[in-house]
Amino acid sequence: MEFVDVLAARKSVRSYSDRDVPDDAVSFILEAANSAPSAGDLQAYEIVVVRDKSVKAKLARAALGQWFIAEAPVDLVFLANPERSRWRYGSRGERLYCIQDATIAATFAMLAATSLGLGTCWVGAFDDRAVLEAIEAESPLIPVAIISVGYPAEEPRTTPRRDIRELASLDKLGNPYPYKPVEPKLRRPAEILI
Repeated sequence: MEFVDVLAARKSVRSYSDRDVPDDAVSFILEAANSAPSAGDLQAYEIVVVRDKSVKAKLARAALGQWFIAEAPVDLVFLANPERSRWRYGSRGERLYCIQDATIAATFAMLAATSLGLGTCWVGAFDDRAVLEAIEAESPLIPVAIISVGYPAEEPRTTPRRDIRELASLDKLGNPYPYKPVEPKLRRPAEILI
């Protein structure tokens, strides 16, 4: 899949078929997450791959009853590891960089899953302590995201996006960026760069 096609195909899936996600696919997703940039290349995060039904049920309860988490064949729990970042970057690494590292890795994982034809959903609404208990982890690790992964049993609608003229500024906030939409025929990266 071309990268622009991956971006267009990625949607939040909350209904999965009972088809299992092969280990090779999970490995590919983990390799993609591992390739994500991180502050100081410290990779201040941990990933827990969850396949066990009882653990997935605990995660769904921790996520305020979002039961599609329990129904997905695989859930990936991304945890920020403040200690991996603090030793080099102090309090900024501890409170920010580790969160950014985990977030970028989770995003890479989602896009890799999409490129394989898998659906995902980013879950950020959960009780941190309950997530840690479900996966037998402890503080100071910080749950950042639960990513459900599986073959979609639904075709989610495309949700509206903000207009780029509304969200982008040039040089200072509020100074409109002179945005011009890219023509659809030029959306392939190689064509844009030529």
